[in-house]
Amino acid sequence: MNNVDSLYQYGTLALLVPGLFEGNLSLTDLLSHGDTGIGTGDGLDGELIILDGIAYQVDGNGNVNEVKEGFTVPFANVHQGAFKPLTDVDASLDASAFENKVLDATKWENTFFSVKAHGKFKFAQTRSINKQPKPYPGLVECANNQSVFKKEDVEGTIIGYYSPQIFNGAAVGGFHLHFLADDHSMGGHVMDFEMLSGNIEVQQFSKLEQELPVNNQDYMKHDFSKDDIQKAIGEAE
Repeated sequence: MNNVDSLYQYGTLALLVPGLFEGNLSLTDLLSHGDTGIGTGDGLDGELIILDGIAYQVDGNGNVNEVKEGFTVPFANVHQGAFKPLTDVDASLDASAFENKVLDATKWENTFFSVKAHGKFKFAQTRSINKQPKPYPGLVECANNQSVFKKEDVEGTIIGYYSPQIFNGAAVGGFHLHFLADDHSMGGHVMDFEMLSGNIEVQQFSKLEQELPVNNQDYMKHDFSKDDIQKAIGEAE
């Protein structure tokens, strides 16, 4: 694909809710769709961050590992990076103010876009989860046993996506952000932060390519009507 106007998504967030964590797409195949993105690994194995074509996994102990061949994903978003500058950050922004600033500047609430911010942070707080054994628990149970990491005075990159609320379930309605420290000392799914300085870039998408794990029988046989997807996503995210 490699179209800068297109976002590629493998799987749905909803499939994670009942514990359909099996990795059905290889990292090699995922990277054929883009050089930037986020996701998770087989068995909900940590938090995935892809920058400049290099994939990093933040495991449940907070270690940042460069991902090699053999890594597979149940859910991920990637795209071909072609970010455009949005604004410089010259005053402190907490997570809520950051999101509001991006939305106020773009007015893109009804489309998919990626946001990338690099700079200095007063602190960054992230989370990750250890790889789960079969039979897999549900997403909320895993979130209740997550590991939380916090680092002060850190430089790094926030990378992630905004999805329209009408797509909540297929993706995370609103912002879904990951963080990676420049020195790889920490990272993961963003819980909270305060950005002091740096820059924010964005990339808008007019197309969404979504691939489903049709060869996975657990997915094909699952009845999602029995899952409270919206509630589970709210609790887990």
